[in-house]
Amino acid sequence: MDEDALNTTVRKFLKKVGVTSQREIEKAVRQAIADGRLKGNEALPAKATMHVAGIDLSFEIEGAIELE
Repeated sequence: MDEDALNTTVRKFLKKVGVTSQREIEKAVRQAIADGRLKGNEALPAKATMHVAGIDLSFEIEGAIELE
């Protein structure tokens, strides 16, 4: 196994996950505020689940997204 290749591909994947997730969350929050479903001062519970096939890895990360 090439440690540098592993590190690089994991980082690229996580960057893609992070950028895509941020874009989708921000879009959904803006829409919810526009629709009146959110006021814009909430803290939203959030959970991400990661699965990696081939190594039987699955885990969750929980947190909150604060709008103010």
